Amino acid sequence: MNGAQDLGGMMGFGPVQPEKNEPIFHADWEKRALGLTLCAGALGEWNIDVSRHARETLHPADYLSSSYYEIWTKGLEKLLLAQGLVSREELEAGRSLAAPKATRPPLKAADVPARLAAGGPCDRPLDRAPRFAVGDRVRTRNIHPTGHTRLPRYARGKLGTIESRQGSFVLPDTNAHRQGEDPQWIYSVVFRGPELWGKDSDPTLSVAIDLWEPYLDPA
Repeated sequence: MNGAQDLGGMMGFGPVQPEKNEPIFHADWEKRALGLTLCAGALGEWNIDVSRHARETLHPADYLSSSYYEIWTKGLEKLLLAQGLVSREELEAGRSLAAPKATRPPLKAADVPARLAAGGPCDRPLDRAPRFAVGDRVRTRNIHPTGHTRLPRYARGKLGTIESRQGSFVLPDTNAHRQGEDPQWIYSVVFRGPELWGKDSDPTLSVAIDLWEPYLDPA
């Protein structure tokens, strides 16, 4: 979707300024925000793409004025409310006011390291051949879905070259809306700077983006 999270190529936000020796967390509450998000996800009420879409659909003014983990926390609140795991009154009170909804057993502290080590693999086997080969010229589709997509707005309708195939993975566009995993091939597609940013762009610049096959057409 064309939301506040899709910032590629937008102007007015100033340069990216990496923080020297940046800490993993800037405050203790950020640790808790990450922990709550991971443990709530382990209840099995949503997948990673559903959670990403929850954060994307924050109001743009709210999204752009929030820090990274504030966005995570606000997205989690939306998910908890949508799944009936908490009520608005409970969020305001900061405590449980009714019996909890039945879910998977909560993730225990002792089980966290093994769960994190296992990760959440999204690669899936696919029994059809890839449509494109390395070296093929492709054009990304000019799409503007109201739902989740991993095709950046600045790279739509652009010409690129297949640099490599990455394998077959869950399609976020369907998975974010509980419409099935629909695995698709992923390609690393290289775009030249002038193709993305116009004739005044640095001609030595190139950008590689990993894109799902449904985003691409033969050039």
